[in-house]
Amino acid sequence: MVSLTLLEPQQKTPLQQWSFENSSIIRIGRAADNHVVLNDSLVSRHHLELRKVGDASNGDAWHLISQGTNGTFLNGILVLQGPLPDNSLLQLAQGGPILQFQIQEVTVLETGLRSQQQIQGAEENAAETLYSARNLANLSSTCTHEGNSPNNLFCIHCGQPLSVQQRIRHYQVLRTLGQGGMGTTYLAWDEAGLIAGMPQLLVLKQMNADMLKIVKAQELFEREAHTLKSLNHPGIPKYYDFFVEGGKKYLAMELIHGQDLEKRVYTTGPVTPNQAIAWMIQTCDILDYLHSQEPPLIHRDIKPANLMVRSSENRIVVLDFGAVKEIGTAPGTRIGAEGYCAPEQERGQPLTQSDLYAIGPTLIFLLTGENPFKYYRQRGRNFRFDVAKVPTISSQLRDVIDRVTEPLPRDRYQNAKELAAALAACKV
Repeated sequence: MVSLTLLEPQQKTPLQQWSFENSSIIRIGRAADNHVVLNDSLVSRHHLELRKVGDASNGDAWHLISQGTNGTFLNGILVLQGPLPDNSLLQLAQGGPILQFQIQEVTVLETGLRSQQQIQGAEENAAETLYSARNLANLSSTCTHEGNSPNNLFCIHCGQPLSVQQRIRHYQVLRTLGQGGMGTTYLAWDEAGLIAGMPQLLVLKQMNADMLKIVKAQELFEREAHTLKSLNHPGIPKYYDFFVEGGKKYLAMELIHGQDLEKRVYTTGPVTPNQAIAWMIQTCDILDYLHSQEPPLIHRDIKPANLMVRSSENRIVVLDFGAVKEIGTAPGTRIGAEGYCAPEQERGQPLTQSDLYAIGPTLIFLLTGENPFKYYRQRGRNFRFDVAKVPTISSQLRDVIDRVTEPLPRDRYQNAKELAAALAACKV
């Protein structure tokens, strides 16, 4: 068995633990489809992959592959891939969350003790036990038709779900997409069609009951729901529902079929300049919509991992609205990914031009396949991005990147439409 323990960064005390008994691959990141979901702005959507190598005869060994934009540190050393020793410390990005990796042998006694602890925990929380029992009682019976692939969600004969893990209100949970310290994300089926007037798949995000004790976590979760409910744009996931059930908060939202730009580039490599420009023009259109709200909304976390390409249309959808902030409100927590975060946002004073700033390093990543921080160096009295030697970046596009990443907001493009027009002029 392998365990991953999230540690408090100063005292190294345990905050959360995940255990894997029969897994050969463990994926870690911010996206809901990871095995370990870490809701931290420095963590990439698909940041790290752990793979088991070897067999029972010579003992299991583990190997890590880092895909995080901000890097992964193994016992304090930056690594891309390599062996992962037992009892190692993994830090996802400089200043990011720390995980302790441990390999443990599971005995019959230990299994029994864990079962006993689970029983005791259930007895101590009667309300949660009743809630779970009610869910189990309401489960749909599993379809018994033959000829279905193990990967099918629905029966090819009757169209019913092949397996329903649990019911949460009128939602049938078909699969767990990700689980982390903040909560769990499910793939759910609205069979009654109460949301859109017809049955459909959707994403159901659950906030753990113990997170209700953390004011900031509760604020971010409710902010995402409140923001999505107020917005209507094809480049923003649709809000469906927000409710509290069994002491836990839930957000139901649109399921986007596609791949985020970070994962896409890591999978297939850098994209052509025209494609990168087209995607960033689409992103500008979404930002123009956000910045045109009253009061204007600042996303604060624009980066490749939060830009999804919808497969059916090859168009951008902006994800993760938990960090959205209304302009004019008091300075707050520093939110933003290293390499993509504007200087004023680093100081907790974001502006609409801060979102535009992130377009520059995002273009660099799309066209080079490398962390834009690699090209961040001193130029004159300031630190700036220097892409003069990148062959896929034309002089005209380089000028756009230079201007949109000026240290002072007043020297940048002042709105998303102005930036989109400058990008369109760079197409060849």
